Amino acid sequence: MTGQVLIIDDEADIRALLELTLGRMNLETRSACNVAQAFELLRTYPFDLCLTDMRLPDGDGLDIVRHIEDKYHGLPVAVITAHGSMETAIAALKAGAFDFVSKPLNLNDLRALVRSALNVSCAPQGTVSSTQATARLLGSSEAMQGVRVLIERLARGQAPVYISGESGTGKELAARLIHDLGPRASQPFVPVNCGAIPEQLMESEFFGHRKGSFTGAFADKDGLFKSADGGTLFLDEVGDLPVPMQVKLLRAIQEKAVRPVGSQQEIRVDVRILSATHKNLHELVRAGAFRQDLYYRLNVIELTIPPLRERPEDIPTLAAHLAGRLSQGKPLPLTAAAIAALKQYTFPGNVRELENIMERALTLCEGSEIDVGDLHLPTHSERHLHTDPVHPAAPSPVPADERDPARQSLEEHLAEVERAAIEKALRDSHNNKTAAARELGITFRALRYKLEKLGIE
Repeated sequence: MTGQVLIIDDEADIRALLELTLGRMNLETRSACNVAQAFELLRTYPFDLCLTDMRLPDGDGLDIVRHIEDKYHGLPVAVITAHGSMETAIAALKAGAFDFVSKPLNLNDLRALVRSALNVSCAPQGTVSSTQATARLLGSSEAMQGVRVLIERLARGQAPVYISGESGTGKELAARLIHDLGPRASQPFVPVNCGAIPEQLMESEFFGHRKGSFTGAFADKDGLFKSADGGTLFLDEVGDLPVPMQVKLLRAIQEKAVRPVGSQQEIRVDVRILSATHKNLHELVRAGAFRQDLYYRLNVIELTIPPLRERPEDIPTLAAHLAGRLSQGKPLPLTAAAIAALKQYTFPGNVRELENIMERALTLCEGSEIDVGDLHLPTHSERHLHTDPVHPAAPSPVPADERDPARQSLEEHLAEVERAAIEKALRDSHNNKTAAARELGITFRALRYKLEKLGIE
């Protein structure tokens, strides 16, 4: 490993410790004891990494972070904070810091941080290029262009990112891009649906367990944190975590260590946390259902994925792409009327719903192109199964008389739509009926009634 590191600290013994530690990693160092010296060294020498204390005689570490972000964009800067001052660390991450390390310094944590930061400096892109990222996150709208720009910026850092957006907008795809464009791209990306894990198994799933720690623990098992060590842990539907698990998750994130069930020893883990939910976390905090300290720890930087109805200009591109993928390279073109109908539709299920619509259209279409009738867009009476509880859908703009009544009766069609939605929700939740009912926006009792009515096992 090679590179040049700028060390900024007003304590001579800390500077000496950092110089010795980095020297043993074959890194060259230059040191400054205040902000003025640091700015002079930055003007004079090229650096691959900057390590700065937060408290300096003529300023603070945030001044350094903002200066580097403005004048030397792309240079990773990590801050050294006092033990327990998480608010300061979060402020630094929001200002553009790559990461932070707390005093008293843990040299193993410091070395891991330096290696990760130098990977950013030497290899700014991960396993995909910006062009490939554009191809994976489709859309030429101004909103989606802004999302891609922010994703590329977030990929270079280590700050936790909270991805908000309605169901089906592509939050996991955005998380994967942040991982693939960053320095952790060669390490694991571990997604987990927090709403699909039974509460009694959560601690074991996240942190692992030791053989014999509880009935059924026949062998040691690594948890999700350990599986993602060195890489990225994506907590999808984090708003579904019960409060007791939120406390344990907060400690694991802050301490960068986990304790498997049945073990007396903590295991150090180096994991970047990305999280997402279609719920309004701020409202959950106000209602007391989500811990405020965990919310601020996860929501250091927020990335919002816009719903499909707010970017209708992207629908033709998305529909053509999905048609090509679903038909294995031999897509049927859409008529102008079909495209117009899609643009008018509100898409409560967003891109995921568009994919389902295109798959159904390709299956049922009997002509050489997909027309309005082939889309089978849901009517207002069918919309209740798909409506996002936070963003209610408007009535469908496609009149009922434009649909093809010869294919099946209304009652049969409604039953088919209900069956498809319920079976998909069960698959997505790994047959967890409580989570499936939550995704559908209905009660558990209503789901159980529909399962019996439709004969779904």
